[in-house]
Amino acid sequence: MNIIVVGCGKVGYSLASQLNRENHNVTIIDNNEKVLRHAVDSLDVMGINGNGAMLAIQQEAGVKNADVLIAATNSDEINMLCCLIAKKEGNCNTIARIRNPEYKDEITYLRDELNLAMVINPEMAAAKEVERLLRFPSVMKIDSFSRGKIDLIRVKVPENSNIVGIRMYDIPRILKVNVLICSIERGDQIIIPSGNDAIMNGDVISYIANADQSNEFVKQLGVDYKPIRSCMIVGGGRVTYYIAKYMHDSHMKCKLKVIDHDRDRCEFLAGEFPDATIINGDGTDQDLLIREGIEKTDAFCSLTGFDEENIMLSLYAGKLSNARLITKINRIAFENVTSEMNLGSVIYPKQIVADHIVQYVRALKNSEGSNVETLYKIADGRAEALEFKVGNDPALCNHTFADLTFKKNVLIAAIVRENQIITPRGSDFMLPGDSVIVITTNTGFNDLKDILA
Repeated sequence: MNIIVVGCGKVGYSLASQLNRENHNVTIIDNNEKVLRHAVDSLDVMGINGNGAMLAIQQEAGVKNADVLIAATNSDEINMLCCLIAKKEGNCNTIARIRNPEYKDEITYLRDELNLAMVINPEMAAAKEVERLLRFPSVMKIDSFSRGKIDLIRVKVPENSNIVGIRMYDIPRILKVNVLICSIERGDQIIIPSGNDAIMNGDVISYIANADQSNEFVKQLGVDYKPIRSCMIVGGGRVTYYIAKYMHDSHMKCKLKVIDHDRDRCEFLAGEFPDATIINGDGTDQDLLIREGIEKTDAFCSLTGFDEENIMLSLYAGKLSNARLITKINRIAFENVTSEMNLGSVIYPKQIVADHIVQYVRALKNSEGSNVETLYKIADGRAEALEFKVGNDPALCNHTFADLTFKKNVLIAAIVRENQIITPRGSDFMLPGDSVIVITTNTGFNDLKDILA
């Protein structure tokens, strides 16, 4: 596919790098000749020096033949203008980075009126990741599907778990929980389980369940589960703002404490979130952290604008407490170094956004002439989760799953029908308009019919 990336900052560079590795033709537009030259020299991409919001520059970049334009400059308004011009001139799919919280209530309007394929916000995406980790403190990873209606949760089975040896079709009856285990990682092996498969010690499983059922399942699994009742955050930036907003909107029972050195920012946060404790002070002051209860907090998030501060704060918190640690790092290049440190869950805002866009582009590529809505790589890339929109196909619709014959290593993980989530059993069936989540170790599924043997 022909893809134009406007803006060669951290997000733009990361996007260009990943899309280039997936064999797309990438052109970067940036008015900073130095960063553009670095990208062109280190990546196999084209570079155009200039203002991406100018029609002539977009024409030079080949917007008429582009499949996707991604506007990721530091200005929300320029990004929206870039997308508007690209849509009028080239009629390509457009993606805009819109970060300012002032636009948060108008995102849907802007997306619809500007006909954007996607709106991305690194801070909001990172905050959503943090909020999920606080909501499910015992899980390894959470992937969302169907616009956040469905979560696919990954967790490691502890040694000598009480449910080791239980077969899949016995789990709902024995545990009294409505969950569907979608994949089992056992060493180098990846298993799409059938009803006769059983969980073993040390397995890493991915499952689908609602929040209440998920918490109950994790408890019975034997994972050390402790709800987060208090959370301390150092850094009061946009990520923290969105975390507080998510926690407030979801009525999460967690006492939030935020420390930031900027008095004006503290007054703003205190006005927005009166239930939170906002402290104006130096978050790297050890005495302040101890006075405010770092030793007793359930979760500690280091979310300042400086990677070095965040790393040191998390190491310090890990030494003093048993808190769930969450560390924000922007420099993706240092991932190999930080992975060896006790930093808890490391959040890369730029990488999260880049992954979302790459997943969208994959789905777009796969949906040319097909009905793939979304595509995710799961189980460390060894399996795929695809979301299909069900058409009016007599070969698929109104047949119970027990009557259909599927290919090996294919599992129907969930059905979304008019905002209702259905965990499918043998007696369930698909209807036109449903969204269906398919988990498989097969590759190259472009149409829902591909699941049939």
